[in-house]
Amino acid sequence: MTSIRLDRQHHTATLTLARGKVHNAFDDTLIAELTAALEQLDTDDSVRAVVLTGEGSTFSAGADLGWMRRMAKASEAENREDSLKLAKLMRTLNFLSKPTIARVNGSAYGGGVGLIACCDYAIGAEGAKFSLSEVKLGLVPAVISPYVVAAIGPRHARRLFTGAEVIEAPEAMAIGLLHSLSPVAELDEAVDRALHFWAKGGPVAQREAKQLALRMSGMTRESAERTDAENAALIARLRVSPKARKA
Repeated sequence: MTSIRLDRQHHTATLTLARGKVHNAFDDTLIAELTAALEQLDTDDSVRAVVLTGEGSTFSAGADLGWMRRMAKASEAENREDSLKLAKLMRTLNFLSKPTIARVNGSAYGGGVGLIACCDYAIGAEGAKFSLSEVKLGLVPAVISPYVVAAIGPRHARRLFTGAEVIEAPEAMAIGLLHSLSPVAELDEAVDRALHFWAKGGPVAQREAKQLALRMSGMTRESAERTDAENAALIARLRVSPKARKA
């Protein structure tokens, strides 16, 4: 793996987005590696919980601009297939059978916000900032939208999807994107506290409890896959539009 790191300690696996030089921006390689790592951990009975974090001072800057420029030159069909891969990553994380923590070490934009929304517990650094800035590029946060809306609700989503404004960490917590805030120096301690309480639960019961909460909210793997197909078609159409290419 070149774009992520996987570390194990006791029964916890930590996945680190390791593209610090570009603020852990997404590209096709990172998406493929992170999806594969999550699928591996999902079936590993020795892993009780998964922590997702970023290298350096940024959690994730969202889509890599070089990757986006390449995809803007691709066909609509190629963009649809590319979007489906990102959709699979989000779906895999959202429905992972293990409890997940987003250790939000810094700011997150676009798809980085999507990763946070897909985790069960999000602990953010106090100085972090967040934005869903896709409309500035003539795009929409289509693939991540089911998970972001589930986290913050449709009213906040309408505002942030259309306004693309940057919000501070306290507001991100107030609207439900983050569960708690911590000074950067104390993030690991906050994560360890959450892991301590999870260690007291039964893994089978926790897996079923997580799926119960998702199911009661109306979200299943099957419904998510259908939604992903629709949203991938939408973003593919927008990516090849003249306005998006100009942006």
